[in-house]
Amino acid sequence: MARVKGAMMTRKRRNKTLKLAKGYWGAKSKHFKMAKQAVMKSGNYAYAGRKQRKRNFRQIWITRISAACKLNGINYSQFMNGVKKAGITLNRKMLSEIAISDPAGFTAIVEKAKAAL
Repeated sequence: MARVKGAMMTRKRRNKTLKLAKGYWGAKSKHFKMAKQAVMKSGNYAYAGRKQRKRNFRQIWITRISAACKLNGINYSQFMNGVKKAGITLNRKMLSEIAISDPAGFTAIVEKAKAAL
């Protein structure tokens, strides 16, 4: 059986890691061992960041809805309870967009929510 040498695949794997580490400071972008550690760490940060982004956006939407509710004389939790009871199936993202772009429309939703309570 012929002897198999792994130089080609090893080089490809190393170059892939170094490409991901491009732009890192100092030896982290040049030396494979340090680049590998930096890429692993940055991958963990990126994974966590994708989860945090979802949390942050939900927090922003709730803050916007809460501010718009206060202008209409109702608090956030009562509003959300009224929206569910009224059978309005808009998510928080859409409610916050309506609150910003169409205050009159949001006021109509608030009135329906108040009526459902």
